[in-house]
Amino acid sequence: QVHLVESGGGLVQPGGSLRLSCEVSRSFCKIYSVGWYHQPPGGQRELVATDDGYSGPYAESVRGRFAMSRDDAEFTVYLQMNSLNQDDTGVYFCNVRLCSELGPLYWGQGIEVTVSS
Repeated sequence: QVHLVESGGGLVQPGGSLRLSCEVSRSFCKIYSVGWYHQPPGGQRELVATDDGYSGPYAESVRGRFAMSRDDAEFTVYLQMNSLNQDDTGVYFCNVRLCSELGPLYWGQGIEVTVSS
């Protein structure tokens, strides 16, 4: 069964940086597209970055500060987050669509990011 494992979250001071990773295990074909979502405390999950060609690629709130990348050979995708502020606090989720535009979609378990001094 395909499994996504996120890592790289934690506590960071305002202005700091973090890089989130999302590793896809037991994949049966290539990564077609990636999405990263942010759910603030008490709030709704929102798309912040994607390469699916239909949205984004970056939400206005993170444009110029966040950057996606991927290592297809390692089945790992990344979200580099710079100039973090308190509004970036929350849980971040990755999702990955495999194989093709109509392929199955899988979600990571979410990872917490706290921006605080």
